[in-house]
Amino acid sequence: MTIRLYDTSARQIRDFTPLTPGCVSIYLCGATVQAAPHIGHIRSGLNFDIMRRWFEHRGYDVTFIRNVTDIDDKIIVKSHDQGRPWWSIGYENERAFNDGYHALGCLPPTYEPRATGHVPEMIEMMRGLIERGHAYEADGNVYFDVRSFPGYLQLSNQELDNLLQPAGDGETGKRDPRDFALWKATKPGEPDWETPWGRGRPGWHLECSAMAHKYLGPAFDIHGGGLDLIFPHHENEIAQAQAYGDDFASYWVHNAWVTMSGEKMSKSLGNSVLVSEMVKTWRPIVLRYYLGTPHYRSMIEYSEEALREAESAFARIEGFVQRVVEKAGTVEPAAEVPPAFAEAMDDDLGVPQALAIVHTTVRQGNSALAADDKEAAVARLAEVRAMLGVLGLDPLDPHWAGETDRGEDLHGVVDSLVRLVLDQRESARGRKDWATADAIRDQLTQSGLSIEDGPQGPRWTLGPR
Repeated sequence: MTIRLYDTSARQIRDFTPLTPGCVSIYLCGATVQAAPHIGHIRSGLNFDIMRRWFEHRGYDVTFIRNVTDIDDKIIVKSHDQGRPWWSIGYENERAFNDGYHALGCLPPTYEPRATGHVPEMIEMMRGLIERGHAYEADGNVYFDVRSFPGYLQLSNQELDNLLQPAGDGETGKRDPRDFALWKATKPGEPDWETPWGRGRPGWHLECSAMAHKYLGPAFDIHGGGLDLIFPHHENEIAQAQAYGDDFASYWVHNAWVTMSGEKMSKSLGNSVLVSEMVKTWRPIVLRYYLGTPHYRSMIEYSEEALREAESAFARIEGFVQRVVEKAGTVEPAAEVPPAFAEAMDDDLGVPQALAIVHTTVRQGNSALAADDKEAAVARLAEVRAMLGVLGLDPLDPHWAGETDRGEDLHGVVDSLVRLVLDQRESARGRKDWATADAIRDQLTQSGLSIEDGPQGPRWTLGPR
């Protein structure tokens, strides 16, 4: 089956046809590094990580660009407020974003360019736009003339006469209030760069058009980002790039938000949940399951209850994996995923439907274990590992090994203590003192342990919180 994606520009699901057979080029709007990331920021990177993994599983050679916007108004304001260099704030938060991506198992991008490293490319693009009559200089600023580009607003489906274009301080000399800044004239105390039109700094939208052109050329397959970027950012990117002469992106794919009380998670609303804090309370692989398993175009309403449900659901998968490994040793992932899983992923990355196949296979594997059918259990685990690998959720993957290694010494101590208690329970069961045996089990459960009786005797695991 052909991979199909919902294309925002077409407002429908389309068959994916790459520009170059066997290759996929993706540009994702990455972090604006004015503060550390919350889980809403990381969701976008995680959704496109799953997209990338699926293309690679299907045999494509993927070039994945995720940029860093390391200069903008908020970074400059923080620099003034904190008395720190703007680049210090940007680099600190860029590190925090990369730590968050890594913690949740996102593969590193092919390239991760910074905006400030591509001013020459921006100057070249502005020069071309001015020469073609699509941009003009005024008071040291350079603006894009929106009326010069007939296709403007087709992505966001707006009418130009009704447009309210966001504008920044110092944007003087516009011919039309709806024109947007490609370059902002220098102001005292702000970082600036030399251009033919005077010193200044980049406009937000120009950065991505210039970097996409440099790393992916005048045409590429997929441009991604959050729903909030459709306007003005992506709309303005299209105008700049196509007016410059690029075909730009063939498909526009947008992920939905993580919300709290129905509002988009945002630092400005004070309702953000920092990744650095979340991983202290929740295992990163559980956070990945929570953020990555809803459909990428569906909103996620944040709650601790939903996280606990995700933790319990993943524990069922992980428990099956552990039981088979204990019984049969290492089991390699299958070369192919089950057809129903592939069909779901091909259909606009239908992760919820694909995950249902994972859980069905786990149930089949557990039934095989109960029937002492080792061969069937091993076959189901091979399928489960192949599917989890696509989703970045294979607990046996080396990336997650650190999770099981943490506290290994303590695990041994706890295991010895729990074994003593379980021996007491077994003695009570042997003398048919069921009340004592049940009381011991209940106490262990209240302590956060799950006890499972099997043919080889009782085994314990940490239960869901």
